[in-house]
Amino acid sequence: MEAKSPAQIKVDKRTPGYWRVTFNNPPFNIFGPETIPQFEKVISAIETDPDLKVVVFDSAVPGFFLTHYNFTPPLAESTGLPSGPTGLHPLPDMLVRISRSPVVSIALIRGRATGVGSELALASDMRFASREKAILSQWEVGAGLVPGGGPMARLPRLMGRGRALEVLLGSDDINGDLAERYGYVNRSFPDDQLDPFVDALALRISGFDRQAIADTKRLVDFASLPSNPEIGAGWDAFITSVQRPTTQAKIGRLMEMGLQTNADIERRLGHYTQTLAGI
Repeated sequence: MEAKSPAQIKVDKRTPGYWRVTFNNPPFNIFGPETIPQFEKVISAIETDPDLKVVVFDSAVPGFFLTHYNFTPPLAESTGLPSGPTGLHPLPDMLVRISRSPVVSIALIRGRATGVGSELALASDMRFASREKAILSQWEVGAGLVPGGGPMARLPRLMGRGRALEVLLGSDDINGDLAERYGYVNRSFPDDQLDPFVDALALRISGFDRQAIADTKRLVDFASLPSNPEIGAGWDAFITSVQRPTTQAKIGRLMEMGLQTNADIERRLGHYTQTLAGI
């Protein structure tokens, strides 16, 4: 019998209309093919619960909201997964479904939201960050990768083309204050004010009429969300890029430094990615 993966995601149903979905995969909240079936169950539950109105994504791992894709498993474990209901690979599929769900999604970002973590935040309807402790980044280009979870389609709609290219091509860390100024997040708060604000907003929205919430969100979606082919193109480009010899060499170098094992590498990924360019 195949061993069952440890639970990486906890769902706290605080009220019938308000859930907290908490990532808990220490030490760094890395997201990989082993996470996908667990997250799929959560997304399906969000889509089918008749009373749910608001979901908040957060983390139980200090310093890390959700980080990059897991580079340890063979690539076939990702490419061999069946497509989701949208026809996309399961990761972009789930991100698209979060965005288009009638349920309101909020990312509460404390710690590093890198790669998949940033892409989950961007797929959510709203993002709120700790001023002192949030770090967002799309680090992939610095390692020879193309981001796979749709930030090329989402970031320009939030912050404009120039700033989106700065974030994507600069591949550097963005703190909570700058993320707010650029529109990467709705607002950043002093760390001790973040949870009370998000909790109060989620509870407030969860008290409103479900159909009115769903209809309003659907109409905003028409004006703001990228198409599925735009999202799918990013995943295809990621899979192509990860197989390039130059990219394999860069990822290998990061793994030798301690990517996925060394806390300093994960906390200062922007710095260590820059060293690959010899700068």
